[in-house]
Amino acid sequence: EVQLVESGGGLVQPGGSLRLSCATSGFTFNEYGIGWFRQAPGKEREPVACINCDFGGTYYSGSVKGRFTIFSDSAKNTVYLQMDSLTPEDTAVYYCAAQEGGDGDITAEEQDFWGQGTQVTVSS
Repeated sequence: EVQLVESGGGLVQPGGSLRLSCATSGFTFNEYGIGWFRQAPGKEREPVACINCDFGGTYYSGSVKGRFTIFSDSAKNTVYLQMDSLTPEDTAVYYCAAQEGGDGDITAEEQDFWGQGTQVTVSS
């Protein structure tokens, strides 16, 4: 059974940091692209970052580039999202997703498996 389990969300003040984790199981970790997506109230789910995507590379959306870092620990089959310099606009439910091969479009529609999401709230 494929599982992606997110953790690490919470409430943080503007300018603060959080690290999200996505623990995976049930598939061959290095054969999938693993991405983070987020969905704010009333908005569509959007890609944030992806690793082992786009032919083995990494991807960041323009709104998080330079502030967020995605990295993985293959020994633990876990992907992390380090989020720094957080702003209220980063408030959303953050989801981890997996795409077989990792070479498809980095869109919500192209992902094969999803986690349950973790809430990130940036507020003073």
